[in-house]
Amino acid sequence: MLLNFKQSGLDQNNAKTVILLHGLFGSLENLNVIARALESNFNVINVDLRNHGRSFKSDDMNYQVMAEDILSLINHFGLNKATLVGHSMGGKVAMQVAMLDEQKVEKLVVLDIAPVKYHSRHDTIIRALNQVSQQTPTSRSEADKVMSEYIEELGVRQFLLKSLAKNEQGALEWRFNLPIIEQNYSQIIENIDTPRTCLCDTLFIKGNNSDYILPEHKGAIVSAFAKARAKIIQGAGHWLHAEKPEAVNRSIIDFIQ
Repeated sequence: MLLNFKQSGLDQNNAKTVILLHGLFGSLENLNVIARALESNFNVINVDLRNHGRSFKSDDMNYQVMAEDILSLINHFGLNKATLVGHSMGGKVAMQVAMLDEQKVEKLVVLDIAPVKYHSRHDTIIRALNQVSQQTPTSRSEADKVMSEYIEELGVRQFLLKSLAKNEQGALEWRFNLPIIEQNYSQIIENIDTPRTCLCDTLFIKGNNSDYILPEHKGAIVSAFAKARAKIIQGAGHWLHAEKPEAVNRSIIDFIQ
């Protein structure tokens, strides 16, 4: 099955292709700010990963199958190569694609994630999301009130609420497949499979205030991606592309051009 995507920018025959991969509980809309910045120079394919947005639902959710989804998309467009830009979970998917088929990856941009296993950090969010599902709110403001009992940060709640939409019956529900994400969460925080060293040009962009990429991760990054470079965005946290879009977009464009 093919992922849901939104294509924009230049024709793929006349320009390089960039594929954008969002993070956990997100959708392609989250990376529109990057897509818009790239459209004047590139063919941009912005993707809903499986179990997210308008893409298909599946019981399987790990980095191997998610990377295969992206390779299927690359083959669908008949592309020899594409540049991959992935945020958080999407960054791990992008890294896994490079490990599976390095020849298909022109360049790799990883936003605020490392090729390491993480501890569980979404337990409270998952509880809040389940609470919304159980209480079946009739508006986003009602859902926000439910979530505010669990999640203090307004920005995090606003990000999650973007994926709350009416179904065919007119009831609000999460666009992402919450039960399957919860069931596979241990796989999502797991490291990607790194059987070898990838030699594709790679840029890791870190938010200065984020703890997702730490000094102790440098060994794992260089071991997996020998040509890795790093860029730090000052004044940004994990959602760096939302907080400092101009700095992030400039870093991406400078690297892939």
